[in-house]
Amino acid sequence: MILDTNGLFALAEGELRLEPILRKAAQIAAPVIVLGEDRYGIQQTRERQRYEHWLVEYLPKFRVLNVDEQTTTSYADVRGELNPIPSNDVWIAALCRQHSLPVLSRDRHFDLVPGLRRIDW
Repeated sequence: MILDTNGLFALAEGELRLEPILRKAAQIAAPVIVLGEDRYGIQQTRERQRYEHWLVEYLPKFRVLNVDEQTTTSYADVRGELNPIPSNDVWIAALCRQHSLPVLSRDRHFDLVPGLRRIDW
């Protein structure tokens, strides 16, 4: 399962509804793009130190997915199929397709991506 930015943030917040979902996942991955968005968000919050500590503690438990040449093919396919989703989410969708993993997100625009399963909570 791939975590979207709001999924990673909900996990950091201790969202209890995520526990049964994540327990079923064979693996939990975070795209490098999500980590960039998360770190940017952490810089903007008053609880910066708490979130930075959480990220340092939990990041080793995730598989970090990097964008590579193969991802660009998936990205181009997803972007060509639909354009109403933010460009960073197209990258996340491309990684989901490339690795055949669902995305944990509240963003409903992921539902528009053929071949992608979104898990909500």
